[in-house]
Amino acid sequence: MKNIGFLSFGHWADHPSYQARTASDTLLQSIDLAVAAEEIGMDGAYFRVHHFARQLASPFPLLSAIGAKTSKIEIGTGVIDMRYENPLYMVEDASAADLISGGRLQLGISRGSPEQVIDGWHYFGYEPDEGETDADMGRKKALKFLDMLKGEGFAQPNPNPMFPNPPGLLRLEPHSEGLRERIWWGAASNATAVWAAENGMYLQSSTLKFDESGKPFHIQQAEQIRLYKEAWEKAGHKRKPRVSVSRSIFALVNDQDRYYFGQQGKASDSFGYIESDKRAIFGKSYAAEPDRLIEELAQDEAIQEADTILLTIPNTLGVDYNVHVLSAILEHVAPGLGWR
Repeated sequence: MKNIGFLSFGHWADHPSYQARTASDTLLQSIDLAVAAEEIGMDGAYFRVHHFARQLASPFPLLSAIGAKTSKIEIGTGVIDMRYENPLYMVEDASAADLISGGRLQLGISRGSPEQVIDGWHYFGYEPDEGETDADMGRKKALKFLDMLKGEGFAQPNPNPMFPNPPGLLRLEPHSEGLRERIWWGAASNATAVWAAENGMYLQSSTLKFDESGKPFHIQQAEQIRLYKEAWEKAGHKRKPRVSVSRSIFALVNDQDRYYFGQQGKASDSFGYIESDKRAIFGKSYAAEPDRLIEELAQDEAIQEADTILLTIPNTLGVDYNVHVLSAILEHVAPGLGWR
């Protein structure tokens, strides 16, 4: 059995073929899609976070709105770039969104990814400490965020406050019990997957990772997941680990599907460079008739290792078509793979 969710990058552009032409379109359609996804039996609605781009950027208002209009579906991010974040303010925002949703937040964070601008976190007022890289800064903020989510008092109260204080040191409010245990780390390398396990975070592994062996993408990703699980067990966490992998999967069940995605199924893994000097491997897309999809996906070792599949969606094609895309996977593919 697998949890099956969708992952939206939340693009918009003033293009005649797009249903999402403005930021407002994308935000409102994201809410509608999450509601519809819950109705058809999806398990999760996840959203990418990119700054300085015509894509979703500030996740907590969106997650709160979705939480208020749904009742069962997991709501998350994949991922928030911690280099841009104030960890304490983020605790307040995340806790509020989690409380509104009734404890359904599954928050994916990371040290960051390639950006639209040079050192974008600089414009948000953040700089690495002397001797640190921006990646170090992102990981340090992540640890601070995790620590503050525990809900322990740390701030000295004012002796003459505006409102009466409880006894002892004060914590951030609101506090959402259990959210600390629902934080995921987006790892592009084996080492950071192990680091995530050691710090009690679940693992998100996307459609790219650093090329660390030259093997096919799904094999490298499966190896990363196994290393993560071994580190989790070694760390002695009482919870079971969770792992999600992202995939572009399209079941071709009508002519419109074949028009949009008929050529993508012929793609293969590709290689490139991120951050100028780091060779990365990018996983292929899957697009085929349902029976062929089942055969191909059954050979994907990383999917077998994961408990959660996040299906990347073409959000610019609108809510109705994306509901069709997700329904086709649930109806025609998932049962054949034992995911349902």
